[in-house]
Amino acid sequence: MNEDLYFQALRQLQANPNLSQRQLAKATGLSLGRTNYILRALIARGLVKVEHFRTSKNKLAYAYLLTPEGLETKARITARFIQRKRAEYDALKAELEQLTAEAQAEGLLDPEIAKP
Repeated sequence: MNEDLYFQALRQLQANPNLSQRQLAKATGLSLGRTNYILRALIARGLVKVEHFRTSKNKLAYAYLLTPEGLETKARITARFIQRKRAEYDALKAELEQLTAEAQAEGLLDPEIAKP
């Protein structure tokens, strides 16, 4: 399972545990079926627990709550996500600087336009 998908789901659920699966799918940009699969995996791993609202008029209403293990896992995944994205950013920044320098040397870019 792609760790980024877990990260996105855990992040969304921590911010709003009352999201429906459909709302979670929309927030993460995933299909409803894939979202259901991810939620089931998170529940099976003990990272998320489900609470049913008995008093709700909508008998299908659930709350997806991160467990203490889920919070710890989210923290670890978040740290790895940030490291990975920083590395991607640094690589992209270096590539843009190199391409900009090459384009300027070839006279393809106006020096004023190429400034960050």
